[in-house]
Amino acid sequence: MTVRLHRSVAAVPASVPALRGDIAAFARAAGAAEPLLSSVKLAVSEAVTNAVLHAYVGLRPGLVHVAAWVDEGSLLVEVSDDGGGMTPRLDSPGLGVGLPFIAETADMLDITSSPDDGAQLRMTFALQSPVRHCA
Repeated sequence: MTVRLHRSVAAVPASVPALRGDIAAFARAAGAAEPLLSSVKLAVSEAVTNAVLHAYVGLRPGLVHVAAWVDEGSLLVEVSDDGGGMTPRLDSPGLGVGLPFIAETADMLDITSSPDDGAQLRMTFALQSPVRHCA
């Protein structure tokens, strides 16, 4: 049986640290140690912050969804929303470094539309470093 974490909360600033804490506890239980744990927390914080700041501009406030599970030695974390999807904003309150940061931090990043036409980010983090053999 695969253990999964699922959370759906209001897309408000107070949700960022709450979801970061939930994912950190899940990742720690799955075997993530430092420095990977810090990387996971930062990437999730950035992804949730993006949903809070960008998903519901001009729309009724909605939810941000976070799911996490382990598959074949990797921690997978999905952050999604039901907002307007990923569209450029000239009035963006951010610096535009969030997605590149997540891409640099995670081993893999996949960005798609969520089932409800919002944005969905799936981040993959290897739980163990590959073994290196010296010749």
